[in-house]
Amino acid sequence: MLSVIIPVLNEAENIISVLSHLTESSSIETTSEIILVDGGSEDNTVQLALDFSERTPFSIFVISSEKGRAKQMNSGFRKSTGSILYFLHADSYPPKNFDALIINEVKKGNPAGCFKMKFDSDHWWLQLASWFTKFSWRACRGGDQSQFITRELFEEIGGFDETFIIYEDNILINELYKRNKFVVIQEWIGSSARMYQDKGVWFVQYHFYIIYLKKWFGADANELYAYYLKHIKDCRVAKISAEKATLSKKAFADE
Repeated sequence: MLSVIIPVLNEAENIISVLSHLTESSSIETTSEIILVDGGSEDNTVQLALDFSERTPFSIFVISSEKGRAKQMNSGFRKSTGSILYFLHADSYPPKNFDALIINEVKKGNPAGCFKMKFDSDHWWLQLASWFTKFSWRACRGGDQSQFITRELFEEIGGFDETFIIYEDNILINELYKRNKFVVIQEWIGSSARMYQDKGVWFVQYHFYIIYLKKWFGADANELYAYYLKHIKDCRVAKISAEKATLSKKAFADE
């Protein structure tokens, strides 16, 4: 049986779409539960999910956790009962019968892996990056591709490293590649390009590449997070604030 674990934070815009897709693309016979781990949403993500859970025969749980993807996913693991764990981003859409595809790989002796991924964007670079995810090369991996792993192997590794606020997916993937226990299922998972659309493709690509290099050269979790705050997260806040200020000035001028 498969446990789907999704960390969420202010995902009211997407959560019903994702839950609908998951319940339509899997079987209640093989998906034991869908666990949403809320990191303190300030919108109605939780209520929307709870309302949806009452309209489906699938077991859908919403639990609370400290904010932080690694902490949230580990909390979801502790709540889960399935022998296979499937960690999914809240804006990603796995292929039809994803649960059967994953279980089949585990039965073949592949205890961990992901799907190849396609961004919902026609930007040529994102299309190219999507195409490369079909290869098993370590450089082609990322959390957007989702992650399945047997409960036994996840416990052996020790779960997600909670010292990492970002890059936690890659830390786990590195451990799997060290053990030579990773397979790419050749079916597409759809993933949102909203961050790239919000900030700009080259902006995001450049800064994530710098984060990758920093980790390669030995940067610790605090250094990576500080860089992320300065160049990506805070930049987004500043951009949104500037846009709001512009809109306010325009409204005042119109008035």
